Amino acid sequence: MAGSVQVAVMSRFGDRVGILEALAFSALGTAVITGVVLLAVRHSFGGYAAASRQPPWLWIGALMGAIVVFTITFAGPRIGTAATIGLLIAGQLAMGAIIDRYGLFGLDRIALHWPRILGLVLLGVGAALSLKN
Repeated sequence: MAGSVQVAVMSRFGDRVGILEALAFSALGTAVITGVVLLAVRHSFGGYAAASRQPPWLWIGALMGAIVVFTITFAGPRIGTAATIGLLIAGQLAMGAIIDRYGLFGLDRIALHWPRILGLVLLGVGAALSLKN
């Protein structure tokens, strides 16, 4: 539910203030909200120091998050919320299958059997159909 609402809201926000401005404001808001939650739950910002000591390639999650929010902010008003969500989900599941298959990022390898491939194909077809008017 949150992802669909985010597409709709960020689409409107990007139209009103600009895509990059909406993205920057969203990232700032996320940082403030999660910083407050971190402080409330852990009573410390020590997790930031621990994160800064990790290998820099692990920080790619922030870049991927920015790409996702930029994409939904850009695509939402152009192709609609349902099509944006459909393509986002299909793309995420396809990439997830590749990550699982090859054990990327140090994860365990998970085989790609025909039911999984069929599911990915059907999701791709559904995403493509959502683009039709």
